[in-house]
Amino acid sequence: MLPDKEMYSALSRHQNKSGFKPIPVVIIGNGPSGICLSYLLSGYTPYFKRQSLHPHPILQSKLEEAPDVSILNQDLEYLSEGLEGRSNSPVALLFDTLLRPDTDFGVTAESVLTWWHETDRAIPHLVLGKNPPGGAWHSIEGSMITLSRGEWMGLPDLQFKDWLKQKKRGLRNHRATAEDIAQYYQHYVMKKGLQKNFRCGTVVTSVRKVSAKSISHHAQKDLQKSDSFCNFSEESMEVFQVDGFVKTVKDVKEPFTVYAENVVLATGTYDSPSWLGVKGENLSYVHHQLSALEEAVKNNSIGITSDPVLIVGAGLTAADAILFAHHCSIPVIHVFRRRVSDPGLIFNQLPKMMYPEYHKVHQMMKEQSAACAGPYECYVSLPEHHVLSFGKDKKCILQDKNGCQKAYKISMALVLTGSNPNLSFLPNNGVDLAVDSDQPVNPKRNPIDIDPFTYECTQEKGLYALGPLAGDNFVRFVQGGALAAASSLLKKANKNPP
Repeated sequence: MLPDKEMYSALSRHQNKSGFKPIPVVIIGNGPSGICLSYLLSGYTPYFKRQSLHPHPILQSKLEEAPDVSILNQDLEYLSEGLEGRSNSPVALLFDTLLRPDTDFGVTAESVLTWWHETDRAIPHLVLGKNPPGGAWHSIEGSMITLSRGEWMGLPDLQFKDWLKQKKRGLRNHRATAEDIAQYYQHYVMKKGLQKNFRCGTVVTSVRKVSAKSISHHAQKDLQKSDSFCNFSEESMEVFQVDGFVKTVKDVKEPFTVYAENVVLATGTYDSPSWLGVKGENLSYVHHQLSALEEAVKNNSIGITSDPVLIVGAGLTAADAILFAHHCSIPVIHVFRRRVSDPGLIFNQLPKMMYPEYHKVHQMMKEQSAACAGPYECYVSLPEHHVLSFGKDKKCILQDKNGCQKAYKISMALVLTGSNPNLSFLPNNGVDLAVDSDQPVNPKRNPIDIDPFTYECTQEKGLYALGPLAGDNFVRFVQGGALAAASSLLKKANKNPP
């Protein structure tokens, strides 16, 4: 779904005779958050399904109070009050339990929502993204299995398991592959007729607020030879100027500028892997993505007889790297800062039956330390250690909790300690928007500060944040943010009845 001339002209519409009228909403990021919000802004409207029974009796009675009023028009704070679950977002819990009642208890109850396509409530918008619809899911190794259950990866009114059934494929231990998820999101955009709003192959380089008056003067100065005109209703209003470029089929970068009344940040966090900040980390044998190991094995540059691969980190991506290396019989030295028994370690939070492969990695971490040999060949666990430096001779210096240092000869290093959002297109990298404005935005420790019932940034009106940027890290919960933002944007556009 590469951008063609028609898509490019749509991005540059402010340059033609329609004038400089801003787009009501520009969404940056075309992953699940962006797709779900586009669906809600395209006139698809959720209502409580008559005669349906929600297992939460208090919520059921609230839903029965106004069955003819769309969920988007109702008081989301009132509806979500008292709900509990695996998210800190009240609206995320609300939308999740409306779509998948009691799913945390293994129940596959039917959604209590029915969807109506009310085109008069649609809000014009653009969704900008580098990849095809699905965002970062297209950058993940296709055979990787999702952490979440397959049914939790679905979007409103098109169940993932139904799509999978049509493809004559099934879930593995209730979980799906990244390739299936990426294809499902593309299919969802086409099936729901959203593709006209999507501009793929676009990279946003700047978002800033500007006054309509300054744009008017700029337009008159630059376009005085044409008959373009300024179409802002009020010159005193402020809008967002979104700059970037489109990659054409011939890999040419075509610049664009669009103006928007509201901007939604839905870029996720996959773009920028975390670095340790140690000496030698920029050497060619030190990598920050799992794909580097896969590529090295494919090229036969490492194998059974190679020096060990150093894997740094104790999250699921590090575990995936260990499983891949173990499968290929490649020796591994595994370094991580925490104790194996630390309750904050993700492995201590996962049910063993549902995640047998991650349980196996956890067993390896416990039983195969350098201090005592265990049953697993080609693997050494070094808990409560950290990297001091990487040398040009491929020697890595590690230090334990007591300050003891040791050098290890390695073939390559994979630093897999998470990722950070790339917000370089925002003033000050978006730091001013965070809960702690002295620290960079981090999805787990320092998300963007938002109103929990609108997802509008508290520091910048008209700017919204969804998904990991707002602290929602699972697909099933990012959809609540889209619901909150859509409700707020509809109110602004007077598309919600009083």
